[in-house]
Amino acid sequence: MKGNRITQCFSALAQEGKKGLITYITAGYPDLDTTARLVKTMVDAGADLVEVGIPFSDPVADGPVIQQASARALANGMRVKDIIRMCAGIRQKSTAVPLILMTYYNPVFQYGLEDFARDAAGAGVDGLIVPDLPFEESEELLGHTDHYGLALIPLVAPTTTEKRLAAMAPAARGFVYCVSVTGVTGAREEIHTDLAKFTQKVRRHIQLPCAIGFGIAGPAQAAAVAPYCDAMVVGSAIVDLVARAGMGDPAPAVAALVKDIKCAIEKCA
Repeated sequence: MKGNRITQCFSALAQEGKKGLITYITAGYPDLDTTARLVKTMVDAGADLVEVGIPFSDPVADGPVIQQASARALANGMRVKDIIRMCAGIRQKSTAVPLILMTYYNPVFQYGLEDFARDAAGAGVDGLIVPDLPFEESEELLGHTDHYGLALIPLVAPTTTEKRLAAMAPAARGFVYCVSVTGVTGAREEIHTDLAKFTQKVRRHIQLPCAIGFGIAGPAQAAAVAPYCDAMVVGSAIVDLVARAGMGDPAPAVAALVKDIKCAIEKCA
């Protein structure tokens, strides 16, 4: 994985003493052209890595904002192969940002594990997050993602035990997605988890960068979280701006939010 863009990105951030910003967008909401354009918007505004969500009919880890976006995208006929093709188009435009697909296991299984890993990597995707795939059942998919150079990124929660973290370590790739709260995604006014204790526990067992996600809605929360991690993930707040734009262009509002968050976390670096 030494040549993977995710590893290179975190190395560069560490050398510069900076925190990373990972942004999320639901693919196909409201349409694929808008999704591709918003990826560029977020990168231009300061995003260091981008998660592209593959819509699924039963997104158990996602809150109402992303659930609604997924339902709309599926109703518009969104398919996995269309999203992979979109990622290829983004990469062909010389976007060097690491691209990560976030999806559930069923779409990957239906596509075919090896076919998915091969096609995603061929499109220039760098990583994969599958929130409903326990690491105990990830060996087969990990074999394919490793073969094609995709990082299968683990998720851990505040309730994850030391024993389980130690068991997960050999299979962890890219970075560790630290879920800041138990429950589903969504912007929150406050995060009550002891993030220092949580990330210290993770780092004792997994020697990869830690990214904190779930609940980060804006600059103040991002700045508060930054001291405890290497990067933070902002998703629902961005998808909500897309929803609020309606028939209008969400790009200006999305760019403003990403810029404000990036500015806030750079002050903490």
